[in-house]
Amino acid sequence: IVVARAVLDDFLSRRAGDQIGLVVFGQQAFVMTPITRDLDSVRAQLADAMVGLAGQETAIGDAVALAVKRLRNQQQGQRVLIVLTDGVNTAGAIDPRKAAELAAHDRVRVYTIAFGGDRGMGLFGLRHAAGNSMDEQALRHLAEATGGQFFRARNSDELAGIYTQIQA
Repeated sequence: IVVARAVLDDFLSRRAGDQIGLVVFGQQAFVMTPITRDLDSVRAQLADAMVGLAGQETAIGDAVALAVKRLRNQQQGQRVLIVLTDGVNTAGAIDPRKAAELAAHDRVRVYTIAFGGDRGMGLFGLRHAAGNSMDEQALRHLAEATGGQFFRARNSDELAGIYTQIQA
């Protein structure tokens, strides 16, 4: 998580004038920071995020649906969501494919980033259950269905490069 925080902090430092919010997800999804221009507030909340804050599972579909709901009031072209995850959807009420439909309907472009090693170690240092290391197919569908892009990062350098591509 330290690596992800550093990369995200760098990304935020280049987003002057943008409105950004932070949704965290685990067993459930919740808004940690509402959409705001106060990037220092977003940084502070990100710094306070802890492993397992929202539970040990991964509710990707719920997180995307919640973010889409929050982004509806933004102008078209400014509805962008970046999903950084280290796993598969293992919790929540909304399937990621349904969340992709909601995002596409509301014209929210979703970029998905699968982050973690290939040997079952995830973003937050938690071991994935056997066979559940990464659902790249679902993450790829979520991105492509919304006009976004899927990325795979195995280390901090790759993650930083992806955030540079997204902000271009």
